[in-house]
Amino acid sequence: MHLDPLPDFALPSEPLVFVDLETTGGTLGVDRITEIGIVEAGPQGVSQWTSLVNPGKPIPAFIQQLTGIDDSMVRHAPTFEELASGLLERMNGRLFVAHNAHFDHGFLKGEFRRIGMRFSPDVLCTVQLSRAIYPSETRHGLDALVGRHALVPSARHRALADADLLWQFWQHLHRAHAPEVLRAHVERVTRRFQLAAQIDEDTIERIPAGCGVYMFYGDDDAPLYVGRSVRLRQRVRSHLTGPRRSAKDLRLAALVRRVEWKATGGEIGAMLAEAQLIATLRPTLNRAPKSRPGDARGAPWLHPGAIAIEERDSATGERAWHVVDRWQYLGTTGSLAEARALRAPGNAQAFDLAIYRILGERLKRGLPITLLTLDPLDALTNAI
Repeated sequence: MHLDPLPDFALPSEPLVFVDLETTGGTLGVDRITEIGIVEAGPQGVSQWTSLVNPGKPIPAFIQQLTGIDDSMVRHAPTFEELASGLLERMNGRLFVAHNAHFDHGFLKGEFRRIGMRFSPDVLCTVQLSRAIYPSETRHGLDALVGRHALVPSARHRALADADLLWQFWQHLHRAHAPEVLRAHVERVTRRFQLAAQIDEDTIERIPAGCGVYMFYGDDDAPLYVGRSVRLRQRVRSHLTGPRRSAKDLRLAALVRRVEWKATGGEIGAMLAEAQLIATLRPTLNRAPKSRPGDARGAPWLHPGAIAIEERDSATGERAWHVVDRWQYLGTTGSLAEARALRAPGNAQAFDLAIYRILGERLKRGLPITLLTLDPLDALTNAI
Protein backbone atom coordinates (compact mmCIF):
# COMPACT_ATOMS: atom_id res chain seq x y z
CA MET A 1 0.00 0.00 0.00
CA HIS A 2 1.20 3.53 -0.71
CA LEU A 3 -0.11 6.95 0.27
CA ASP A 4 0.16 9.99 -2.01
CA PRO A 5 -1.25 13.50 -1.73
CA LEU A 6 -4.62 13.78 -3.44
CA PRO A 7 -4.59 16.47 -6.17
CA ASP A 8 -6.80 19.41 -5.26
CA PHE A 9 -8.74 19.17 -8.53
CA ALA A 10 -9.79 15.60 -7.74
CA LEU A 11 -10.48 16.07 -4.07
CA PRO A 12 -13.64 14.01 -3.51
CA SER A 13 -16.46 15.40 -1.42
CA GLU A 14 -16.97 11.87 -0.05
CA PRO A 15 -14.54 8.94 0.30
CA LEU A 16 -14.30 6.81 -2.84
CA VAL A 17 -13.16 3.29 -3.65
CA PHE A 18 -12.34 2.44 -7.27
CA VAL A 19 -12.85 -1.31 -7.53
CA ASP A 20 -12.15 -4.00 -10.09
CA LEU A 21 -12.51 -7.78 -9.90
CA GLU A 22 -11.27 -10.73 -11.85
CA THR A 23 -13.50 -13.80 -11.76
CA THR A 24 -13.78 -17.35 -13.07
CA GLY A 25 -16.51 -16.17 -15.47
CA GLY A 26 -19.41 -13.79 -15.89
CA THR A 27 -22.32 -15.65 -14.26
CA LEU A 28 -23.47 -14.30 -10.91
CA GLY A 29 -24.13 -17.03 -8.36
CA VAL A 30 -22.04 -19.56 -10.30
CA ASP A 31 -18.64 -17.99 -10.95
CA ARG A 32 -16.35 -16.77 -8.17
CA ILE A 33 -13.84 -13.99 -7.59
CA THR A 34 -10.14 -14.65 -8.27
CA GLU A 35 -8.66 -11.17 -7.64
CA ILE A 36 -9.72 -7.87 -6.07
CA GLY A 37 -8.08 -4.50 -6.68
CA ILE A 38 -9.00 -1.29 -4.86
CA VAL A 39 -7.81 2.30 -5.12
CA GLU A 40 -9.00 4.33 -2.13
CA ALA A 41 -9.25 8.10 -2.53
CA GLY A 42 -10.11 10.58 0.18
CA PRO A 43 -9.12 13.91 1.70
CA GLN A 44 -5.97 12.38 3.18
CA GLY A 45 -4.67 10.93 -0.07
CA VAL A 46 -4.85 7.84 -2.25
CA SER A 47 -3.87 4.27 -1.42
CA GLN A 48 -3.97 0.91 -3.18
CA TRP A 49 -4.81 -2.61 -2.06
CA THR A 50 -5.02 -5.88 -3.94
CA SER A 51 -5.25 -9.59 -3.26
CA LEU A 52 -5.65 -12.80 -5.18
CA VAL A 53 -8.62 -14.86 -3.99
CA ASN A 54 -8.99 -18.63 -3.91
CA PRO A 55 -12.28 -19.19 -5.78
CA GLY A 56 -12.69 -22.79 -4.60
CA LYS A 57 -13.12 -23.98 -8.19
CA PRO A 58 -10.94 -24.33 -11.31
CA ILE A 59 -10.31 -21.27 -13.46
CA PRO A 60 -11.34 -21.95 -17.09
CA ALA A 61 -8.51 -21.94 -19.63
CA PHE A 62 -9.80 -18.93 -21.58
CA ILE A 63 -10.02 -16.90 -18.35
CA GLN A 64 -6.46 -17.90 -17.46
CA GLN A 65 -5.36 -16.72 -20.90
CA LEU A 66 -7.28 -13.42 -20.55
CA THR A 67 -6.12 -12.48 -17.05
CA GLY A 68 -2.90 -14.39 -16.61
CA ILE A 69 -4.26 -15.79 -13.33
CA ASP A 70 -4.04 -19.58 -13.17
CA ASP A 71 -4.97 -22.22 -10.62
CA SER A 72 -1.49 -22.41 -9.16
CA MET A 73 -1.52 -18.67 -8.35
CA VAL A 74 -4.73 -18.84 -6.30
CA ARG A 75 -4.25 -22.28 -4.73
CA HIS A 76 -2.76 -20.83 -1.51
CA ALA A 77 -4.48 -17.42 -1.72
CA PRO A 78 -6.99 -16.47 0.99
CA THR A 79 -10.63 -17.31 0.41
CA PHE A 80 -13.18 -14.52 0.17
CA GLU A 81 -14.47 -15.41 3.63
CA GLU A 82 -10.98 -14.86 5.06
CA LEU A 83 -10.80 -11.44 3.40
CA ALA A 84 -14.40 -10.38 4.01
CA SER A 85 -14.18 -8.48 7.31
CA GLY A 86 -11.19 -6.39 6.30
CA LEU A 87 -12.63 -5.83 2.83
CA LEU A 88 -15.94 -4.61 4.20
CA GLU A 89 -14.18 -2.25 6.59
CA ARG A 90 -12.10 -0.90 3.69
CA MET A 91 -15.16 -0.17 1.54
CA ASN A 92 -17.81 0.61 4.15
CA GLY A 93 -19.17 4.16 3.98
CA ARG A 94 -17.43 4.92 0.68
CA LEU A 95 -18.87 5.48 -2.76
CA PHE A 96 -18.24 2.29 -4.78
CA VAL A 97 -16.89 3.19 -8.25
CA ALA A 98 -16.48 0.50 -10.91
CA HIS A 99 -16.62 0.09 -14.67
CA ASN A 100 -19.80 -1.80 -15.54
CA ALA A 101 -20.50 -1.57 -11.82
CA HIS A 102 -23.44 -3.97 -11.94
CA PHE A 103 -20.93 -6.78 -12.50
CA ASP A 104 -18.44 -5.92 -9.74
CA HIS A 105 -21.05 -4.86 -7.21
CA GLY A 106 -23.18 -7.92 -7.97
CA PHE A 107 -20.29 -10.35 -7.48
CA LEU A 108 -19.20 -8.75 -4.21
CA LYS A 109 -22.74 -8.54 -2.90
CA GLY A 110 -23.23 -12.23 -3.72
CA GLU A 111 -20.01 -13.24 -1.99
CA PHE A 112 -20.88 -11.25 1.13
CA ARG A 113 -24.40 -12.68 1.16
CA ARG A 114 -22.99 -16.20 0.85
CA ILE A 115 -21.29 -15.79 4.22
CA GLY A 116 -24.17 -13.92 5.87
CA MET A 117 -22.84 -10.36 5.56
CA ARG A 118 -24.65 -7.37 4.07
CA PHE A 119 -22.97 -5.17 1.47
CA SER A 120 -24.93 -2.14 0.28
CA PRO A 121 -22.71 0.81 -0.70
CA ASP A 122 -23.85 3.57 -3.01
CA VAL A 123 -22.62 2.74 -6.51
CA LEU A 124 -21.25 4.85 -9.36
CA CYS A 125 -20.76 3.16 -12.74
CA THR A 126 -18.06 4.82 -14.85
CA VAL A 127 -19.60 3.40 -18.04
CA GLN A 128 -22.79 5.33 -17.28
CA LEU A 129 -20.78 8.38 -16.20
CA SER A 130 -18.83 8.36 -19.48
CA ARG A 131 -22.07 8.08 -21.47
CA ALA A 132 -23.58 10.98 -19.55
CA ILE A 133 -20.59 13.28 -20.04
CA TYR A 134 -19.69 12.22 -23.60
CA PRO A 135 -23.04 11.37 -25.23
CA SER A 136 -21.67 11.73 -28.77
CA GLU A 137 -19.20 8.88 -28.23
CA THR A 138 -20.35 5.38 -29.10
CA ARG A 139 -17.79 3.34 -27.16
CA HIS A 140 -17.34 3.54 -23.40
CA GLY A 141 -15.42 0.36 -22.56
CA LEU A 142 -12.22 0.63 -20.56
CA ASP A 143 -10.05 0.27 -23.68
CA ALA A 144 -11.99 3.12 -25.30
CA LEU A 145 -11.41 5.34 -22.26
CA VAL A 146 -7.69 4.53 -22.32
CA GLY A 147 -7.40 5.63 -25.94
CA ARG A 148 -9.70 8.64 -25.76
CA HIS A 149 -8.34 10.19 -22.55
CA ALA A 150 -4.68 9.13 -22.70
CA LEU A 151 -4.91 6.93 -19.62
CA VAL A 152 -1.81 4.85 -18.85
CA PRO A 153 -2.45 1.14 -18.13
CA SER A 154 0.17 -0.77 -16.15
CA ALA A 155 -1.53 -4.00 -17.24
CA ARG A 156 -4.93 -5.08 -18.53
CA HIS A 157 -7.41 -7.52 -17.05
CA ARG A 158 -5.66 -7.40 -13.70
CA ALA A 159 -7.76 -6.03 -10.86
CA LEU A 160 -5.53 -3.32 -9.39
CA ALA A 161 -4.31 -2.08 -12.79
CA ASP A 162 -7.87 -1.66 -14.03
CA ALA A 163 -8.98 0.00 -10.78
CA ASP A 164 -6.10 2.45 -11.22
CA LEU A 165 -7.37 3.30 -14.73
CA LEU A 166 -10.68 4.33 -13.16
CA TRP A 167 -8.81 6.58 -10.75
CA GLN A 168 -6.97 8.11 -13.71
CA PHE A 169 -10.29 8.64 -15.50
CA TRP A 170 -11.68 10.36 -12.41
CA GLN A 171 -8.70 12.74 -12.36
CA HIS A 172 -9.11 13.45 -16.07
CA LEU A 173 -12.78 14.36 -15.57
CA HIS A 174 -11.84 16.85 -12.85
CA ARG A 175 -9.27 18.46 -15.14
CA ALA A 176 -11.65 18.65 -18.10
CA HIS A 177 -14.96 19.77 -16.54
CA ALA A 178 -16.21 22.41 -14.16
CA PRO A 179 -16.87 21.01 -10.67
CA GLU A 180 -20.59 21.84 -10.67
CA VAL A 181 -21.08 20.20 -14.09
CA LEU A 182 -19.26 17.04 -13.06
CA ARG A 183 -21.06 16.95 -9.72
CA ALA A 184 -24.43 17.04 -11.48
CA HIS A 185 -23.46 14.14 -13.76
CA VAL A 186 -22.13 12.08 -10.85
CA GLU A 187 -25.29 12.63 -8.82
CA ARG A 188 -27.50 11.69 -11.76
CA VAL A 189 -25.87 8.33 -12.41
CA THR A 190 -25.03 7.32 -8.83
CA ARG A 191 -27.29 4.59 -7.55
CA ARG A 192 -28.06 5.10 -3.89
CA PHE A 193 -28.35 1.80 -2.04
CA GLN A 194 -28.22 3.22 1.47
CA LEU A 195 -31.33 5.36 1.20
CA ALA A 196 -32.33 6.41 4.71
CA ALA A 197 -31.34 5.14 8.16
CA GLN A 198 -31.69 1.34 7.97
CA ILE A 199 -33.61 1.41 4.69
CA ASP A 200 -31.42 0.13 1.87
CA GLU A 201 -31.97 -1.13 -1.66
CA ASP A 202 -32.62 -4.67 -0.40
CA THR A 203 -35.55 -3.29 1.60
CA ILE A 204 -36.87 -1.37 -1.41
CA GLU A 205 -36.67 -4.44 -3.65
CA ARG A 206 -39.02 -6.32 -1.32
CA ILE A 207 -41.76 -3.74 -1.87
CA PRO A 208 -44.39 -4.81 -4.45
CA ALA A 209 -44.22 -3.13 -7.84
CA GLY A 210 -47.98 -2.55 -8.17
CA CYS A 211 -50.65 -0.62 -6.25
CA GLY A 212 -50.40 -0.12 -2.53
CA VAL A 213 -49.81 2.10 0.48
CA TYR A 214 -46.63 2.87 2.40
CA MET A 215 -45.98 4.17 5.90
CA PHE A 216 -42.82 5.99 7.00
CA TYR A 217 -41.86 5.95 10.69
CA GLY A 218 -39.32 8.14 12.47
CA ASP A 219 -37.63 8.20 15.87
CA ASP A 220 -39.40 6.16 18.55
CA ASP A 221 -41.44 4.58 15.73
CA ALA A 222 -43.60 7.70 15.45
CA PRO A 223 -45.73 7.72 12.24
CA LEU A 224 -44.38 10.35 9.87
CA TYR A 225 -46.17 9.96 6.57
CA VAL A 226 -48.66 7.72 4.76
CA GLY A 227 -48.86 7.64 0.98
CA ARG A 228 -50.22 5.58 -1.89
CA SER A 229 -49.15 4.78 -5.42
CA VAL A 230 -49.96 2.60 -8.41
CA ARG A 231 -46.19 1.92 -8.57
CA LEU A 232 -45.46 1.35 -4.92
CA ARG A 233 -41.76 0.38 -5.06
CA GLN A 234 -40.90 3.19 -7.45
CA ARG A 235 -42.73 5.77 -5.36
CA VAL A 236 -41.01 4.82 -2.11
CA ARG A 237 -37.61 4.92 -3.80
CA SER A 238 -38.35 8.34 -5.30
CA HIS A 239 -38.96 9.78 -1.81
CA LEU A 240 -35.56 8.63 -0.61
CA THR A 241 -33.19 9.03 -3.54
CA GLY A 242 -32.68 10.87 -6.79
CA PRO A 243 -31.50 14.34 -7.84
CA ARG A 244 -35.02 15.68 -8.45
CA ARG A 245 -36.38 15.22 -4.93
CA SER A 246 -38.50 18.03 -3.57
CA ALA A 247 -37.65 19.93 -0.39
CA LYS A 248 -40.38 17.91 1.31
CA ASP A 249 -38.78 14.62 0.23
CA LEU A 250 -35.35 15.73 1.40
CA ARG A 251 -36.79 16.66 4.80
CA LEU A 252 -38.69 13.38 4.98
CA ALA A 253 -35.65 11.26 4.07
CA ALA A 254 -33.70 12.84 6.93
CA LEU A 255 -36.40 11.83 9.41
CA VAL A 256 -37.30 8.32 8.19
CA ARG A 257 -36.10 5.34 10.22
CA ARG A 258 -38.41 2.58 9.00
CA VAL A 259 -40.90 1.85 6.21
CA GLU A 260 -43.90 -0.49 6.03
CA TRP A 261 -46.08 -1.22 3.04
CA LYS A 262 -49.17 -3.09 1.92
CA ALA A 263 -50.28 -4.17 -1.54
CA THR A 264 -53.90 -3.21 -2.19
CA GLY A 265 -54.73 -4.91 -5.49
CA GLY A 266 -55.65 -1.68 -7.26
CA GLU A 267 -55.80 2.10 -7.12
CA ILE A 268 -59.16 2.32 -5.36
CA GLY A 269 -57.91 -0.05 -2.68
CA ALA A 270 -54.81 2.15 -2.24
CA MET A 271 -56.99 5.24 -1.79
CA LEU A 272 -59.21 3.50 0.77
CA ALA A 273 -56.28 2.08 2.75
CA GLU A 274 -54.46 5.42 2.71
CA ALA A 275 -57.50 7.24 4.09
CA GLN A 276 -57.96 4.66 6.82
CA LEU A 277 -54.28 4.70 7.84
CA ILE A 278 -54.13 8.50 7.98
CA ALA A 279 -57.19 8.52 10.22
CA THR A 280 -55.78 5.75 12.45
CA LEU A 281 -52.08 6.66 12.64
CA ARG A 282 -52.40 10.46 12.38
CA PRO A 283 -48.91 10.84 10.83
CA THR A 284 -47.32 14.22 11.48
CA LEU A 285 -46.51 15.08 7.84
CA ASN A 286 -49.93 14.29 6.34
CA ARG A 287 -52.48 17.06 6.12
CA ALA A 288 -55.75 16.45 7.90
CA PRO A 289 -58.71 16.37 5.47
CA LYS A 290 -60.71 19.58 5.42
CA SER A 291 -64.43 20.02 4.86
CA ARG A 292 -65.44 21.09 1.38
CA PRO A 293 -68.64 22.60 -0.03
CA GLY A 294 -71.03 19.81 -0.93
CA ASP A 295 -69.71 17.28 1.59
CA ALA A 296 -72.66 15.04 2.38
CA ARG A 297 -72.10 14.05 5.99
CA GLY A 298 -74.40 11.21 6.87
CA ALA A 299 -75.21 10.43 3.23
CA PRO A 300 -77.47 7.37 3.03
CA TRP A 301 -75.96 4.00 2.21
CA LEU A 302 -77.57 2.75 -1.01
CA HIS A 303 -77.19 -0.99 -0.39
CA PRO A 304 -78.91 -3.42 1.97
CA GLY A 305 -75.60 -4.46 3.50
CA ALA A 306 -71.84 -4.58 2.98
CA ILE A 307 -70.41 -4.66 -0.53
CA ALA A 308 -67.15 -5.97 -1.99
CA ILE A 309 -65.68 -3.82 -4.77
CA GLU A 310 -63.71 -5.95 -7.20
CA GLU A 311 -60.51 -4.52 -8.63
CA ARG A 312 -57.53 -5.82 -10.60
CA ASP A 313 -54.02 -4.40 -10.21
CA SER A 314 -52.92 -3.26 -13.67
CA ALA A 315 -49.23 -3.82 -12.80
CA THR A 316 -49.48 -7.32 -11.34
CA GLY A 317 -52.81 -8.64 -12.64
CA GLU A 318 -53.83 -9.67 -9.12
CA ARG A 319 -57.51 -9.38 -8.14
CA ALA A 320 -58.72 -7.92 -4.86
CA TRP A 321 -62.02 -7.19 -3.14
CA HIS A 322 -62.43 -4.06 -1.00
CA VAL A 323 -65.14 -4.40 1.62
CA VAL A 324 -67.23 -1.32 2.50
CA ASP A 325 -70.33 -1.02 4.69
CA ARG A 326 -72.22 2.24 5.40
CA TRP A 327 -69.31 4.35 4.10
CA GLN A 328 -66.83 2.46 6.26
CA TYR A 329 -63.84 0.68 4.73
CA LEU A 330 -63.45 -2.70 6.44
CA GLY A 331 -60.41 -4.04 4.56
CA THR A 332 -59.10 -5.66 1.38
CA THR A 333 -59.01 -9.39 0.71
CA GLY A 334 -57.79 -11.72 -1.99
CA SER A 335 -61.05 -13.65 -2.37
CA LEU A 336 -64.79 -13.24 -1.97
CA ALA A 337 -64.80 -15.86 0.78
CA GLU A 338 -62.37 -13.73 2.80
CA ALA A 339 -64.41 -10.63 1.98
CA ARG A 340 -67.54 -12.20 3.46
CA ALA A 341 -65.64 -12.98 6.64
CA LEU A 342 -64.99 -9.27 7.11
CA ARG A 343 -68.71 -8.58 7.20
CA ALA A 344 -70.24 -9.24 10.58
CA PRO A 345 -73.19 -7.64 12.41
CA GLY A 346 -72.17 -4.39 14.07
CA ASN A 347 -68.70 -4.13 12.52
CA ALA A 348 -69.59 -1.00 10.53
CA GLN A 349 -68.94 2.15 12.50
CA ALA A 350 -69.89 5.79 11.98
CA PHE A 351 -70.01 7.55 8.60
CA ASP A 352 -66.49 8.16 7.23
CA LEU A 353 -66.31 11.31 5.12
CA ALA A 354 -62.98 10.32 3.48
CA ILE A 355 -64.43 7.02 2.26
CA TYR A 356 -67.56 8.78 1.01
CA ARG A 357 -65.40 11.21 -0.97
CA ILE A 358 -63.49 8.35 -2.58
CA LEU A 359 -66.49 6.13 -3.41
CA GLY A 360 -69.57 8.32 -3.65
CA GLU A 361 -69.35 9.28 -7.31
CA ARG A 362 -67.49 6.13 -8.33
CA LEU A 363 -70.30 3.90 -7.10
CA LYS A 364 -72.81 5.99 -9.03
CA ARG A 365 -70.73 5.68 -12.19
CA GLY A 366 -70.60 1.91 -11.91
CA LEU A 367 -68.10 -0.31 -10.18
CA PRO A 368 -68.12 -4.13 -10.19
CA ILE A 369 -69.49 -4.95 -6.73
CA THR A 370 -70.78 -7.98 -4.88
CA LEU A 371 -73.44 -7.60 -2.22
CA LEU A 372 -72.19 -9.53 0.80
CA THR A 373 -74.55 -11.54 2.96
CA LEU A 374 -73.99 -13.83 5.91
CA ASP A 375 -74.89 -16.79 3.70
CA PRO A 376 -72.54 -17.09 0.69
CA LEU A 377 -75.35 -18.75 -1.30
CA ASP A 378 -77.32 -15.51 -1.07
CA ALA A 379 -74.55 -13.37 -2.58
CA LEU A 380 -75.72 -11.26 -5.48
CA THR A 381 -73.29 -9.76 -7.95
CA ASN A 382 -74.26 -6.37 -9.32
CA ALA A 383 -72.84 -3.67 -11.52
CA ILE A 384 -74.34 -0.40 -10.43
